[in-house]
Amino acid sequence: MVTTLRSPNLLVDPPADTGVSGDELKALLGDRRIIFASNRGPVQYALGGRHELTPKRGQGALVTSLTSLLRYARVTWVASCMSAGDREAARRQKCAAQASLLEESLRLRMVQVPARAYKRHYQIFANPILWFIHHSLAGQLLTKPASQVKEAWRWGYMPVNRAMAAAILDELAHPDTVPWVFIHDYHLYLTGHYVRQRAPLALLLHFVHIPWPAPGEGLLRLGPLWREVLHGLLSNDIIGFQIANHARNFLLDCRLSLPGVQVDPSNGVVYYRGRAVRVRVYPISVDVQALREDASSLPVLTYRRRLESLCAEKTMVLVERVDPSKNTLESLMAFRQLLESNPGLAGRVTLLAFLVPSRTAIPEYRRYGQRLMACVKSINERFGTDGYQPIHVFYENNYYQALAGMGLYDVLLVNPVADGMNLVAKEGPIVNQRDGVLVLSEGAGAHAQLSAGSLSVRVGDVDGVVRAMYQALCLPQEERRRRASLLRNTIEKEDLTQWLFRQIKDITLLDAERRPVGQEAMTNC
Repeated sequence: MVTTLRSPNLLVDPPADTGVSGDELKALLGDRRIIFASNRGPVQYALGGRHELTPKRGQGALVTSLTSLLRYARVTWVASCMSAGDREAARRQKCAAQASLLEESLRLRMVQVPARAYKRHYQIFANPILWFIHHSLAGQLLTKPASQVKEAWRWGYMPVNRAMAAAILDELAHPDTVPWVFIHDYHLYLTGHYVRQRAPLALLLHFVHIPWPAPGEGLLRLGPLWREVLHGLLSNDIIGFQIANHARNFLLDCRLSLPGVQVDPSNGVVYYRGRAVRVRVYPISVDVQALREDASSLPVLTYRRRLESLCAEKTMVLVERVDPSKNTLESLMAFRQLLESNPGLAGRVTLLAFLVPSRTAIPEYRRYGQRLMACVKSINERFGTDGYQPIHVFYENNYYQALAGMGLYDVLLVNPVADGMNLVAKEGPIVNQRDGVLVLSEGAGAHAQLSAGSLSVRVGDVDGVVRAMYQALCLPQEERRRRASLLRNTIEKEDLTQWLFRQIKDITLLDAERRPVGQEAMTNC
């Protein structure tokens, strides 16, 4: 028998209460562990010339979110070996969390597959194909032979997902582990299916960090392989998305692509092969307290003093990975058009662009980065003078430097084609000290929460971006202050802890629904 949802409608803005407090979670779990699984782990290892391993704390929203969760729960994190250093660390069995890098409550399990298989998984299938489809960029995909796509799926994507599932199953066998597994993102769409085959009683929640494409787009591009993606996801108990529109796309996609499926869109349930799969909305956010502490740290203050010397009368800021989905090239073209149509701004407006290298081994990304740098060079040559450079580029992964830059903006431009959330749009208003204005694309998931305090721009509307830039530069101080305050209040109200605890709440309720009366919750599978 399948159980029905308790909530009358899941595809609406989530409630303000978390449902489970930190103290309640501590009491619920005690010394037992839950499992996180993701492609990228909390620690990355660099392999030195003498085969020395240097650990470095991982970057990204997952690391930040897990750090917050560790205040309340013990966690086993299962992650892929992404580099030669990671593989060597796994080989030497030196993958355990180190006190200098991670909390003692975290146990790290790094999963190794042959380098060729991982390359097929990451560099051929997950990023150049899945990522582009999810971000409405399928038209930019280079034509790949069907045989190469199937080979990458069969000998890359599937083996990596199987290996991750095997590690999860091994960890579930520990007596101190609760059978709650939180799987993350597009790299691991099949992992839940492989876990379910051998652990039918485990509770699995898969959170999709990126947008879900328009219904039918994945099926058009991948055919039967897309049905396998959906089948894999529907092996989980709960599937989480950033915003309601992404969840609706998924529900419609299931109805369109899978034979024999039944969809209840009002309650967000997919009935498939005798199971009821809940679809939830969990908008990810930032750890406001930790973010403010970082923003006032010595490294950030040092970078801030250096960057201030580059600022003009007005300062615009971009913080993006070098990724076609971030639409940075269009943002630069809009900045060029702004200077061309408003000659008086040259010399008075500076753009600080913090561009993080991303997936440089993939040709599409490498070429996109080259186009960005060529565009920056042409703008600086056109409008620069002996005492003025319109754009300053920082091409590196330097979180503290970018944080310092966000503290200085008068205008923060976040202009993706599509984005699951985009945390820059939430980080900026928290750390900014100038009542800066957020120019935000409707393609960003953050737009659903932050539109009231930002200046909205449509995807692909370069002229609209130019108008929004100019409006932002000219807004009266009182209006800037009002908008900045509205953004801060919204982000503070819906912070990272809310994102974590809503998932804990839902899986706790599901656990309680499934166990027979009188049986203790969270029995091992």
